[in-house]
Amino acid sequence: MTKFKEAEVRLFKGVCMHCNAKNPVNATICRKCKKPYKIRRKKKRKAASAAA
Repeated sequence: MTKFKEAEVRLFKGVCMHCNAKNPVNATICRKCKKPYKIRRKKKRKAASAAA
């Protein structure tokens, strides 16, 4: 989808379903509200089209 791996890591973060905080891709708990298992991944098509 992206031209290099570093850009893909920056674009496709995890987002908390409870507080909408951005989290690392491999997170299992939110860094802001500490809710476990409430992390979803950003949609690749929507994130890529917004960045372009």
